[in-house]
Parts: sequence; C-alpha cells; structure tokens
Amino acid sequence: MACYNIMAVIINHRTQKAIKVQEVLTNHGCSIKMRLGLHEAGDVCSDEGLVILQLCGDDNEVKALESDLNSLEGVKAKTINICSD
Repeated sequence: MACYNIMAVIINHRTQKAIKVQEVLTNHGCSIKMRLGLHEAGDVCSDEGLVILQLCGDDNEVKALESDLNSLEGVKAKTINICSD
C-alpha cells in the first residue's frame, strides 16, 4: 500500500512573503520530494500563489513544516495523507 503526504500552501501577497516562505521550505528541504508553484501570470501577475508539496519523512517533520508555514502571516498550509488500497 502506497501512501502520500501532500501539502497545499496558499500565499497571500506572495511577492512580499516569498522570501520568508522560501526560508521555511529550505529549512525543511530534506522532507520535500516535489514542489509545484502556481499563480496567475501573463497580462496580470497575481499576488496570490498556491504551492503543492509532496512530502516524505515522519509525521513530526510534516507537522513541523505545516506549523512553521502557518506561523507566517498571510500563509495557510494544510496536509493530507492519501493511501492506496
């Protein structure tokens, strides 16, 4: 049975918050297998972003990353654990 820890992170005012978010992600870098950043681009560059993370590591490491991200103003992180049958 395969299990995946996926975290979604919404960043408001991403141009102002990007440095702090990057610091947290770097501090927890060994727990991040995949990172995908999304925001509106082109004619209008959105100031809100969504980051999707695939995580590894134990539950304490995942909870610490989520807590560190949620401690930042304008940042909301939520983790789901999904397993195959």
